[in-house]
Amino acid sequence: MGVSPIGKIDLDDLDWRTRKHNGMQAYQASKLAVVLFSLELQHQLTAAGSPVRSVLASPGIARTSPAAQSRSNVINRFTFLTNDPERGALSLLYAATEDVPGNSYVGPDGLGGFRGSPAVRRPGKAGLDHALAGRLWDATAEFVGAAVTR
Repeated sequence: MGVSPIGKIDLDDLDWRTRKHNGMQAYQASKLAVVLFSLELQHQLTAAGSPVRSVLASPGIARTSPAAQSRSNVINRFTFLTNDPERGALSLLYAATEDVPGNSYVGPDGLGGFRGSPAVRRPGKAGLDHALAGRLWDATAEFVGAAVTR
């Protein structure tokens, strides 16, 4: 099963200075960016012959204090869709301690990946765009003024 972020990335406006800011679109773009960074990082690690792996992990939706601070605290009311904090931590612990392939995604195995036990998956099609991952890496390095080469 793949995990497909639905965001779109504007490489010419990574910090939303020229576009009208949209919170949900920014959130979705940030999630896609994380997946693409993992892809490019794994590519660079593999090319360097490193045994280190880039692995993504998500708690799904966990009922935590930050969620309770949202405008309406709606998500914490849907316990059938969410993990308690302990169960949410399992995917992260699994990703950190188990032998999973590079560029894997570890997240809940339940409906929509919102809750459940850890499962190893691959990113969906949008998160496997090697060309975009490389361009994002370069654009980010330029944006922050880093001297990073691929």
